Amino acid sequence: MDVHFCGVRGSTPAPGLPFVQYGGHTSSVALAHDGGVPHLVLDAGTGLRRVTDLLHHRPYDGTILLGHLHWDHVHGLPFFRAGGMKGARVSVVLPAPDGDPVGTLARGVSPPHFPIEPEQLGPGWSFTAMQAGWHDYEGFDVLCREIPHKGGQTFGFRVTDGSTTLAYFSDHAPLGLGDGADGLGELHDAALELADGADLLIHDAQFRAAEFPQVAYLGHAAVEYAVSLAKAAHVGQLALFHHSPDRTDAEIDVIVRDARGLLPSVFAAAEGMSLHLRASSLTASQVPLDQH
Repeated sequence: MDVHFCGVRGSTPAPGLPFVQYGGHTSSVALAHDGGVPHLVLDAGTGLRRVTDLLHHRPYDGTILLGHLHWDHVHGLPFFRAGGMKGARVSVVLPAPDGDPVGTLARGVSPPHFPIEPEQLGPGWSFTAMQAGWHDYEGFDVLCREIPHKGGQTFGFRVTDGSTTLAYFSDHAPLGLGDGADGLGELHDAALELADGADLLIHDAQFRAAEFPQVAYLGHAAVEYAVSLAKAAHVGQLALFHHSPDRTDAEIDVIVRDARGLLPSVFAAAEGMSLHLRASSLTASQVPLDQH
């Protein structure tokens, strides 16, 4: 499995020199079968714009899974050039508890909030309500499970190609289910099921434990919780993801160094990073130099 980090920032884009190393685009991760172009994308933050380059500027033919519908996970949809090309097929699967995926997405993508509605994105676009359980998306087996996060139904994903497995928790508020053993949230059943033995865990790392409880109301996880989950689930590698928009490159470097004192196989996801995932290992290109 090839994993392309197209956007790794949380909440809002973060442009500017202090954020160049890790990037400023919001959450979007593109997945491809070994050596191919991406046909499955997890979340559609502004990082979705980068997927067009991965497709060599050809029309997108695939599925986009939206873990939830906050701005930083959907704002890339209208600006996805490959999705608007002639011949594109874009199947968007999103949380829609009321059974109306178009209407649900349109609450944030339609006038007066945006000039067009979801069904105007292109003739090849379709919208389906996400269901918990196992699904076949673009030749990947995907397990969708609800996880706690503030402000609407939220899903985490477990993606396997039959030989390697990725777990994805872009936004995760485990404190919503209790304090847990260390006060940072429960290692709850859905989290353990999705992450169990994964070769790569991509996890919300917007805050540090020292910043709680002041930031608990925002509905995110601590870096230290991500490390605890990675250990409990026996994952191969942990990618810290959904970095705070105020977190500078230098500050993320410090977080990684501290986290490696707890778990050596941890790194910070960076925009433009591409990983070739193998069982319990990975190789990377475009990795920030201080992370080698």
